[in-house]
Amino acid sequence: MSKSPIKIGTRDSPLAQWQSKQVKQLLQYKSLESELVLIKSEGDINLTTPLYEMGVQGIFTKTLDTALLNDQIDIAVHSYKDIPTKLAKGLMIGAVLKRGNPFDVLVINRERVFTKEELSFNAGVFSQKKEKASVQITTEQMQKSFSGTLQENEQDATQNFSFKIATSSARRKAQLLYRFKNASIENLRGNVNTRLKKVSESIWHGAVFAAAGLERLGFGHLHTVELDWMLPAPAQGAIAIVCRENDIDAISYCEEINDKHSQICTQVEKDFLRVLMGGCSTPIGAYAIIKNEKIIFKGNILSPDGEKKVELEIERNIEDYKIIGALAAEEILGKGGKEIVEGLQKNSESHEE
Repeated sequence: MSKSPIKIGTRDSPLAQWQSKQVKQLLQYKSLESELVLIKSEGDINLTTPLYEMGVQGIFTKTLDTALLNDQIDIAVHSYKDIPTKLAKGLMIGAVLKRGNPFDVLVINRERVFTKEELSFNAGVFSQKKEKASVQITTEQMQKSFSGTLQENEQDATQNFSFKIATSSARRKAQLLYRFKNASIENLRGNVNTRLKKVSESIWHGAVFAAAGLERLGFGHLHTVELDWMLPAPAQGAIAIVCRENDIDAISYCEEINDKHSQICTQVEKDFLRVLMGGCSTPIGAYAIIKNEKIIFKGNILSPDGEKKVELEIERNIEDYKIIGALAAEEILGKGGKEIVEGLQKNSESHEE
């Protein structure tokens, strides 16, 4: 009697299905048959409220968690960054696939028409002395500004410019405002295809996307600028498989397709997030890499308005990976991060009232 195909639970967005098909293919290499089970999440239904205002952890994972616990599916595939630091009781991370590009990119709106007023580096100068408003920001300068390659004598023009950038991420918003004080941040929700369409139809200068998502869906050709100065979300670019703790079969075949280095680095980042009590509405960035048997970790936390930022970089032996994230978080809290966390908690409590 043949064994039933493994049921892979996935959101129905194009990116989620792409990720789940990668898992299906890896299982097939191990001679394991599987099938996709499409499930719509709460985060896919409400596309108008910014994620940082929804304040719900696991907005993209709860429905799949329920399906797992009810034995409707055998495993669930997620973008690891969407998974809460505390999983539902009875569930575990079974595997982390080899990580893709962890960074964010700015997709520049090529349809955007710059008016003369907008191109002026200082709107006040333009309104008072139109004839002298000769300094302008070109698309090339904008690219350089966002990539961090502007020369020192060019900084003033772009630092004071009112870029209109779209994102629903609290982390991206805070890091943008920290770097560009006069930026205007617009809300942008939906799957990758939907968001790209909204950008092209908007008057925004651009929008921030995860590089991995664009590359996986074949949008690597778009006019983008990699934001290597913007620390990514913990575990961004990684695909994780969640299974039941008591499902011995699922655990065993998850282990076969697990990428150990990706698992270690993302665990460090998630531990950092957990100790800082962060969720999708918290401006926390984290990135770990392994080099010469050492883990190099960078982390930060910002106030939502981008006015305050506390950051650090540490290097530890790889065998210490289970404690590195927590140690980094404690150091961040001691350097001023505690004040930001308390402010976030106070703001959250006032909204609940």
